[in-house]
Amino acid sequence: MQELHSSVESIALERLARRKFLTQAGLLGLGAAASLTLGGTRIARADESESPQEAAQEAAQGKDTVKEIFTAALIAEDLASTFYYNGLIGTVIQDPNLAGPGGSANNVSSGGNAGNVNYLQAALTQELHHAALFRSLLGMTEGRQDPVQTFHFPAGTFDTLSAFTGTLNALENAFIGAYLNAIQEFAAKSANMKAGDGAWREPADSAYTAEQFDYFAKVSATIMGVESEHRVLGRVISNSNPASNINYEGTDGLNAVYNGPKSAVAALTPFLTSSTGPGYSFETVLINQASVSLPLVGGPPSF
Repeated sequence: MQELHSSVESIALERLARRKFLTQAGLLGLGAAASLTLGGTRIARADESESPQEAAQEAAQGKDTVKEIFTAALIAEDLASTFYYNGLIGTVIQDPNLAGPGGSANNVSSGGNAGNVNYLQAALTQELHHAALFRSLLGMTEGRQDPVQTFHFPAGTFDTLSAFTGTLNALENAFIGAYLNAIQEFAAKSANMKAGDGAWREPADSAYTAEQFDYFAKVSATIMGVESEHRVLGRVISNSNPASNINYEGTDGLNAVYNGPKSAVAALTPFLTSSTGPGYSFETVLINQASVSLPLVGGPPSF
C-alpha cells in the first residue's frame, strides 16, 4: 500500500503540482470510418483499425490489475467519505440551501432545507458502504488499514456553498469516470479470459474467473449509478438547473483506473498532497460518522 502512496505522490510532483484538480478532456475519438449509427452517433466497427486514442486507452487499462482497481476505488471512496463528513460539520452546513443560519446537520433551522441536508447525509452513508465493500475485497477488516488516512482540500472548501458544491461536482465526475473505466476493464478481462487471450491478463489476476470479472463489472456499475445521483443532487443543492443536464455520463477525460497519466489515481492525487491545502483525518470520519450519517437500505448485487 505504501508503494501506491509513493507512486501517486510522484505523479503529483511531476505532472499536477500547479494544475487544476480535474481536467476536462472530452470524448475519445471513435475512428474516422464507421458503418453503424445509433441515434445519429457514428459507431466504429469492431474490425476497423484502432485510433491512437483507443490504443493508448487499451494500453493503460491493460496494466490495471484487479487489486489495483480495488485499491484505487477504496481510496476514492475514503476521500468521498471525508469530503461529505466535513461538509456536514463545516461552516457550509449553515447555508440557507442546507441547514440554514444557526442550523446543523441534525437540527435544520426554519431557514434551511432539510431535504438537501439529507442528500449529503445519504451520500456519506453510501460512500462508507462502498469503501467497506472494497476493503473486504482486499482482505482488510478496518478503515485504519486503508492506504491513505489523510486527505487534503483547498482552504475554504467547507466554508461556502459555491466552494463545496464546486468540489463535489469535480469529485463526482472523476468517480463516475473511474467506475466507467472499471466496468470496461473488468468486461475486457472477462472477454479475454473466455477467449483464452492472455494479452490483457496480468499474472496477478490469474486467480480470478471470468464470472468474477463479470460480477466486478456489475458492482462497479451499481456504484457508478449512485455516484451519478450524487453529481445531480449536488447540482440541486447549488440550484444549477437543469440538475440532470447531460444525456450520458462521461469519463471526465480518464482512460484507466490506476495506471497512466489519465488514470483516476492521477486525477485524484492532489487530494492526497499536502500542498493542496488543510488535511482532514479519515479516522475522525470513521469515529464520528454515525452522528451525522443517514441509515439506508440495500447492498451490493448478488453474484
